Amino acid sequence: MEFLFAGIGLVILLLAGDLLVRGAVNSSLRLGVPALIVSLTVVAFGTSAPELLISVAAIMDEAPGLALGNVVGSNTANILLVLGIPALISTLNTSECDTRKSYLTMLFASIIFVGLAFMGPITWVHGVVLLAMLALILGDQARQALVHRRSMKAMEDDLEGVDPDMPWWKICLFLLLGLIGLPLGANIFVDASLVIARNFGVSDSVIGLTLVALGTSLPELATTVMAAIRRQADVALGNVIGSNMFNLLGIMGVASFFGDIPVATTFMRFDFWVMLGASVLIAPFVFSNARNMTRRWGISLCAAYVAYIWVVVQV
Repeated sequence: MEFLFAGIGLVILLLAGDLLVRGAVNSSLRLGVPALIVSLTVVAFGTSAPELLISVAAIMDEAPGLALGNVVGSNTANILLVLGIPALISTLNTSECDTRKSYLTMLFASIIFVGLAFMGPITWVHGVVLLAMLALILGDQARQALVHRRSMKAMEDDLEGVDPDMPWWKICLFLLLGLIGLPLGANIFVDASLVIARNFGVSDSVIGLTLVALGTSLPELATTVMAAIRRQADVALGNVIGSNMFNLLGIMGVASFFGDIPVATTFMRFDFWVMLGASVLIAPFVFSNARNMTRRWGISLCAAYVAYIWVVVQV
């Protein structure tokens, strides 16, 4: 029964997140906000809202290990699984992408986060540092967007759920349902996950690294699969890089204001290094102009994720 409730909570989260993104994008564009700015801020927050609310709910339910495991596990899943499965479907032509700056920023953010975690527990002071970094990154991206105004129209066309004729009542309805559904789904999902953890004698951290992380990575997976089908490797790679940055800086930054987040020794000995290793693993596809993410690489990435989950569950 707990698995059923977890599934219901996850479905509510995904549907509410989609409604919130669609409502926020259309309202922002109707108000004249550039589409690229919307995609870098509102959309990034909306697609990561399930992870954010699950982390906050976990801390308030005195299960901070689930919150940290959710973020670390999601970042690992984003690279190994969310990029691996689309590569299996269709080779990602990453040699045509220019994500070097964003990738280096993500890597730097990951290193800073791990460094702060080693000085744990993660408190609101660390949260201020993380959110300040996120603000600087978003500010730099917004500056670049304003410089390259020609790309705004193309970006507007790429945003899903954009309807220039959508009435305001429908936009408000999407926003309302999204804002109500996200906390509702988060509470159902977290409560069910905690019961599952207790029934199987599994720690909150392991549940966060596996079940919760995989579930909250589904929106990114859906996006990258569609990008692979449409031969848009830049969308797939950019989606993963941006999501990982927001998870570490935004979600952990906000969650730390709701309570201290202790860092279990298993994270410092194993999970952080897997997350960093997975990030380094895609460096050849970011910096090489002659290397694409083929199906063979897709198999390798997916196999690495399966092996990681096996080790986490066994430990």
